[in-house]
Amino acid sequence: MRALPVAFTERMRKQLGAEEAESLFAALDGVSPVAVRLNPAKCGDVGVWSDGKDIAWSKNGRKLKERPSFTLDTAFHAGAYYVQEAASQFIDHVIAGEELRGKRVLDMCAAPGGKTTIYSTAVGVEGLVVANEYVRTRANILADNVRKWGMGNVLVTNNAPEHIAQFEGWFDVVAVDAPCSGEGMFRKEEVAREDWSEEAVKICVARQMSIVREAWQSLKEGGLFIYSTCTFNDEEDEGVLKAFIEEMGDVFESSKSVDVDDAWGVVRGEVGAFQTFRFFPHKSDSEGLFVAVARKTESTTQRTPKARKKVMQDVDKTSRKELLRWLQESDNYTFAMVADTIYAYRTEQFKAVQALSEGLTAIYSGVAMGQLFKGRLKPDWALSQYVGLERDAVAVEELDEARALDYLRKKDIAVGDMAEGINLVTHEGRSLGFVKRVGARCNNLYPNSLKIMNM
Repeated sequence: MRALPVAFTERMRKQLGAEEAESLFAALDGVSPVAVRLNPAKCGDVGVWSDGKDIAWSKNGRKLKERPSFTLDTAFHAGAYYVQEAASQFIDHVIAGEELRGKRVLDMCAAPGGKTTIYSTAVGVEGLVVANEYVRTRANILADNVRKWGMGNVLVTNNAPEHIAQFEGWFDVVAVDAPCSGEGMFRKEEVAREDWSEEAVKICVARQMSIVREAWQSLKEGGLFIYSTCTFNDEEDEGVLKAFIEEMGDVFESSKSVDVDDAWGVVRGEVGAFQTFRFFPHKSDSEGLFVAVARKTESTTQRTPKARKKVMQDVDKTSRKELLRWLQESDNYTFAMVADTIYAYRTEQFKAVQALSEGLTAIYSGVAMGQLFKGRLKPDWALSQYVGLERDAVAVEELDEARALDYLRKKDIAVGDMAEGINLVTHEGRSLGFVKRVGARCNNLYPNSLKIMNM
């Protein structure tokens, strides 16, 4: 791997002192640990990776002894867990003391979706997470991960921060996982070393300040503000907070104290009302992360901008009857047609999703149910991943591992005992997707964009 940038090493020696800086450099040339976070809605109490080592600050986190082939693990494709670096899972600990069920969270810089899925679980199916990603290709990846996680409570948007800011005072939590110089990824990604420069740090600081300003507008009075980066330097971390506090004035107060065990190796600090937490690879056996959290005291009136377009069409009562039989707790849903696909939304958040979708560029929202043909639903793959799917609505075919992997490669699979028409296919009880049996033939309905390439 390429040597660490000289300017970076000089900076760290000044920031940490020579001895600790050398410990950091040695760790950055070591092996990156592997960790996953289980999806409690799909894993139950035990779930996959029960033999992994617990991550102290993440109730669903596991550190693995070695990196397996996630691509060939059906549980990965079923959304039973998310591959996420251990330090990044600390966000789950930061919000653990907050009562977020049914609340609204804005994840401003959300791709690829690790933190979004944490918030999605925290707010529950009756809550709402708006996961925004400015880069369209990354927003598409985010949407795939949201579908696979399966909570059905996320709206994925593709907007500049200033567009999101027009929804003033909307959210109980606003999180900015800011684009940064990526020093915390030096061990994991060689390209992070290649792209780093002092000029890049300055550019990042300006961008971070701009995003923080805009994101702040969307946070309601009393709401929780979370700022994070995956970099070590003071300029992008404490420096941004100090500049923001100086700019905004006395509009912050401390949030609930976040307890941290000394054995975790997390460096605690304070910047004004913000509690801060920094992860170093040589202290916590993780990659780098900086997190800060405080509460907003500034009075903010909720404001909804004028709709730019109408994107949702009503679904008739006859269609609704067919749709409801596919869902558990069927009294709690509102349906809408978006383009040629019907989506399901929890009724508690439908009006909010509708307003946001009419004012922003929405990539995905709720649960894609599919399309109706002659009064019957042809289900979308996303419905197979939804934790509220009513499995009694359709025949279920349990596949062995070989057939399951063939299905995920989008190969033809043997009909076996499948019923005529649509079948849900599972492996070890976990939903993988749908197939359609037509006589002696089976049509594999797994999405082309997600299929495993031959391995």
